[in-house]
Amino acid sequence: MKIRMDELIQSIGTALNIVESRLLGASNNHGKRIAVLCSLMAKELNMNQEGIKALTTCALFHDNALTEYIQSEHKKNDAQGVNFKLHCEYGQRNIEKLPFKTDINDFILYHHERADGSGLFGKREGEIPVGAELIAIADMIDVSHHLQRFPVEKLPLLKKEIENQKGKCYTKTAADSMLSILNKDTILSLNDESINKTASQLLPAWEVEANDETIFRLADLTAKIIDYASVFTRKHSVQIANKAWLMSSYYNFDSTMRAKIYLAAAIHDLGKLYTPTEILEKPGKLDENEFNIIKDHVRGTYDLLSVITGFEDICRWASSHHEKLDGTGYCFGKKSEELDFISRLLVCTDIYQAVCEERPYHPARNHNDTMQVLNDMSQKGFIDSNIVKDYDIVMADYSLKDVPSPVNIY
Repeated sequence: MKIRMDELIQSIGTALNIVESRLLGASNNHGKRIAVLCSLMAKELNMNQEGIKALTTCALFHDNALTEYIQSEHKKNDAQGVNFKLHCEYGQRNIEKLPFKTDINDFILYHHERADGSGLFGKREGEIPVGAELIAIADMIDVSHHLQRFPVEKLPLLKKEIENQKGKCYTKTAADSMLSILNKDTILSLNDESINKTASQLLPAWEVEANDETIFRLADLTAKIIDYASVFTRKHSVQIANKAWLMSSYYNFDSTMRAKIYLAAAIHDLGKLYTPTEILEKPGKLDENEFNIIKDHVRGTYDLLSVITGFEDICRWASSHHEKLDGTGYCFGKKSEELDFISRLLVCTDIYQAVCEERPYHPARNHNDTMQVLNDMSQKGFIDSNIVKDYDIVMADYSLKDVPSPVNIY
């Protein structure tokens, strides 16, 4: 299976940007601007194509651990007590799951370091990988100067500031590279009206022939980002992927098909990163407007996945997980004849997991109680009765237990 990694990472980055803006007040399209600046600086430094792919991916995805970090640390402390190192450590751990052909060691781990050693880890110029230096300067400048709306007449002042901070905030390599690429055209290309076109032109295409291991690692990474959007969904996508894998093994699908199903299941809620946390974690019944906002996450998943070359099956399966056989589901209102077997399987898998796991409005349920809900829905003609019967057989041994991840076999 071929995957356009650049398109997939940009789609995930688009959703992650919403979370970053909502939780930390970051500006829109922050990740894309960092990636564009790093691409320009990398070319100035005559990096090879594989190096540019790796750097721009790390730049675009430098905040990939944001949701996990916020949930695990930020809520435990006040704003002054947060150990922000974990943001970098988690991010480096996650990015290493991707199939790079070149070294990305410490690119994200050290992207908050300073040339004078005043960064999070105390690394000085000469101890920081060039990739981390470039991400760091682009990140700092975008955050402090709001490049999406930076007035071009102030460019000389910005360049003077960068020169003055050489050896302090910025390493010489990073500062000189940034000074070389900063001009009027660059600044204008970073505004919100232009950044998507700029990114599509400057970020290199990156296609991989993904084996099962690559797909598992990619799915695991994406599921972590999605699930940490709420304390109540911390295992949701991971467990749906694991259950989908178990069921596809029960149906004797070949390894390629099982891996595709696993990936579709892991990323089915990608659009939920658009959903405000207060709605995801509301303990009471949602009002009509809130429910419509929740339903929009399926359209978000479709929009994010439909632009990825070669993802047609995965997009269809992932974005059909709230459809019903009688056409009353959302967001497309598909009927039974429009839902293939894998789409029906993911519908049942999503319902099973949502019913059995703890939510703000209900406690965790055992297998028998969960099956009562699925059986009732199948009798009403909402979901596939044959798959429901198979679920009762396969999942009986996992009542109130997590299904182990196939990722562990690698």
